[in-house]
Amino acid sequence: MPALNRVQLIGYLGKDPESKFTPTGKKVAHFSVAVTQRWKTGGESKEYTEWVNIEAWGRLGEICQQYLKKGSLVYIEGRLKTDKYEDKGETKYFTKVVALTMQMLDRKPSDEPVMTVEEEAADYEA
Repeated sequence: MPALNRVQLIGYLGKDPESKFTPTGKKVAHFSVAVTQRWKTGGESKEYTEWVNIEAWGRLGEICQQYLKKGSLVYIEGRLKTDKYEDKGETKYFTKVVALTMQMLDRKPSDEPVMTVEEEAADYEA
């Protein structure tokens, strides 16, 4: 049976992207995106914000590091990935989105195009 693992998000960066290199020399950028849902119940406005951790590899990570800043509005398309780690003998799980596409959505002067970046992340798995 076929499977699909695809996530699309539009939200604001919670902080500037942070980059590092893996032991094999591959660059990866990490940042979080706030995705807010708003609705009305009985005339009362409500909202809920979900914070999503994003991981961008290679050239896509470099571009995220260079151009994205805290508060940037961004479209991210990618796939879910869950990592596990040990903390004081207890196994913990951490779910994130591995970005495959990033598009900056902030308004720019009319002479500057909106930048879209697509990267195949399969080659960058650690």
